[in-house]
Amino acid sequence: MSLRTRLSLQNTLAFRLTLWYAVMFTLSSGIAFLIFYCLVTYIVRDRTDQELIGQARRFAAILSAEGAEEVTKAVVIEAQAAGVRKVFFRLLYPNGQTFSSSNMGYWKDITVDLSAIKQLIQGAGYVFETIVISDRKQRVRVLYAMLSPSVAIQVGESMEGYSRFLDIFKGILIFTMAFLLILAVGVGWFMAKRAVSGVEAVTRTARKISAGALDERVPVKDTGDEIDLLAKTFNEMLDRIQALVKEVKEMSDNIAHDLKSPITRIRGAAEVTLTTSHSTEEYEGMAASIIEECDRLLGMINTMLLISKTEAGIDKPALGDINLSTLLKDTCELFTPGAEDKGVTLRCDSPGAIHLNGDIRMIQRMFSNLLDNSIKYTPPGRKVEVTLSETVSEGVSISISDTGVGISSEELPHIFDRFYRADQSRSTAGIGLGLSLSRAIARAHGGDITVTSVPGKGSSFTITLPKANPKSIEAEKLRS
Repeated sequence: MSLRTRLSLQNTLAFRLTLWYAVMFTLSSGIAFLIFYCLVTYIVRDRTDQELIGQARRFAAILSAEGAEEVTKAVVIEAQAAGVRKVFFRLLYPNGQTFSSSNMGYWKDITVDLSAIKQLIQGAGYVFETIVISDRKQRVRVLYAMLSPSVAIQVGESMEGYSRFLDIFKGILIFTMAFLLILAVGVGWFMAKRAVSGVEAVTRTARKISAGALDERVPVKDTGDEIDLLAKTFNEMLDRIQALVKEVKEMSDNIAHDLKSPITRIRGAAEVTLTTSHSTEEYEGMAASIIEECDRLLGMINTMLLISKTEAGIDKPALGDINLSTLLKDTCELFTPGAEDKGVTLRCDSPGAIHLNGDIRMIQRMFSNLLDNSIKYTPPGRKVEVTLSETVSEGVSISISDTGVGISSEELPHIFDRFYRADQSRSTAGIGLGLSLSRAIARAHGGDITVTSVPGKGSSFTITLPKANPKSIEAEKLRS
């Protein structure tokens, strides 16, 4: 593995998680094993101490029952039975002088600790010490006890067997710790890689998308964890971005298509006038035609900007109390002459006062777009009906229904798209932004527009808006 690969590996989240897991596991295991080792050591030493105390009590009982001579014999017999290299005994006077002992040839380096005898005289029950014989690397546990007011005993027991046990136990602990450390690193690496696999999938997908593959998505495992939630959120963001890119592309294509015709007409009119006309009237007519086309282009551009600002929340509605019944009646009255000229009957069913908290200019423009659209595509002799009602969910519903040409099921999902115009509307003047603007206005007020249509029988647009809240109206007035 190269140095660069090792350095990049150390910078990965999986490596850091594995390192932290291994360190924490090693520390916790080490502390647990240390406590266990200390506990075993304490139990071994306590067991040795209890054996020494048992021997001292047995000799004290012999001394009390049979005298010092029998204790002397018992000391020699006990040492020989246990092994002179295993245990030794000394019988002492209170001044520390030895008057009898077992074979001390092997234990000649161990002397009598006068301070221990002094502690016994002062009332200590037992005095223990651990002596290390350096040249033999051997540890001996020694007990001092009073058998009677005039006789003390020094009992020593080799801890060689226990030391071997502890050394073996220590080796097992070290081996186990090393094995567990390797296992912890392996398990930690597996868990860390599994945990960050979702992040790596997001990274790979992001790289493919940056290369132009907008259709790529992060695999979702439906585990319900944080990584899965990240993947779902990332995919939702990608869907939104792809939809926006598609809208931008379609809008660019539509803008190019809709700008081409008026610009061509402007250039053609100017070219014809400049090459064939000589009178002032003809130049004035050309200027008027160009102004008319420019006004149409400016209207389209301003509508596009208004839709974009409304959808982005930049152009927020100037909220105020609106009497929706009155506004709807006024709008219908405004369109009634045009409907009558076309031979279309316009009916408006608006009950008593229904108030709405919204922007009166935007709401009126939304009504106007939908009414104009319905009248435009309704043949003479048919009708358009406008109905205002309150819904059960404390909102208002405005239905604009016509008996016109209708919309096919293939075109229905696209009618709110910018610049989209159905086949039957291609011969009718318009730029295909009215419905898109109307839906943007409805959503800016917390509502929406839905449509149902039957080809040849007509269409019905339904606007749902939240009802006015008196408290919110007052708050809005205070802020303004």
